[in-house]
Amino acid sequence: MSAPTVTARRSRPRLPFPIAFAMPLALVERNARAGKHYWLTIVSGFFEPVFYLFAMGVGIGALVGTVEVDGRALPYAVFVAPALMATSAMNGAVYDSTQNVFWKLRFAKLYDTVLSTPMRPVDVAVGEISWALLRGLLYSTAFLAVAWAAGFVTSPWALLAIPACTLIGLAFASVGMAVTTWMTSWTHLEYVQLALLPMFLFSATFFPLSTYPEGLQWVVRATPLYHGVDLVRGLMTGDLHAGLLVHVAYLLVLGAVGVAATARRIERLLLS
Repeated sequence: MSAPTVTARRSRPRLPFPIAFAMPLALVERNARAGKHYWLTIVSGFFEPVFYLFAMGVGIGALVGTVEVDGRALPYAVFVAPALMATSAMNGAVYDSTQNVFWKLRFAKLYDTVLSTPMRPVDVAVGEISWALLRGLLYSTAFLAVAWAAGFVTSPWALLAIPACTLIGLAFASVGMAVTTWMTSWTHLEYVQLALLPMFLFSATFFPLSTYPEGLQWVVRATPLYHGVDLVRGLMTGDLHAGLLVHVAYLLVLGAVGVAATARRIERLLLS
């Protein structure tokens, strides 16, 4: 690509608000149309946390009984269900923002075509992250319905767990896509799983934070999934406290940083 063309694309003027807002939505629509051809793959991602819910919540829950959390005794299934709902939102967002984005970026060259339209790198970032977020939202909403039907939801505040899972999806999808722009091989996706698995197991998912050594507790508190788990758990059990706002702020900041980093990386990869 010649230098003048690159410069022109870099200096593309901002579009008016309604049109600019429609740009990412066009990419979401494109992904939705393509998703019709692999809808079984999308749906299958919902079942993993549901299997964990009944295996851990019902099976192990029968042996554990109740769990002490901040002075309250919760049935083990009620304790685990919010964590698995947060995990469901994380999984849905990460799968789309890593594997699918890697294919489109490195092999299908989709974004090269997209950027030949009035779309800017930030439109690509927002569009793809929004699509990944929708997948995470789909999983978490379906999971909440299953948990409610099984009797694992104890508070009407649980309805707010759905927008909370949207924040979780935003945080993980944006960071996931930013990380994906650095990948050059399919084997690099294994590093994503290497990061997700410890978070899934140790973000106060199956055990209260108080069971960890004090030094490890601070490590757990630094992970994004812990903030998501504690936020959803507080809403689903009716344990509302000021600390939930800290979780919201953490996930919002992480999501904003991820979107900005993704847009910057796409611009460097495809427009320079």
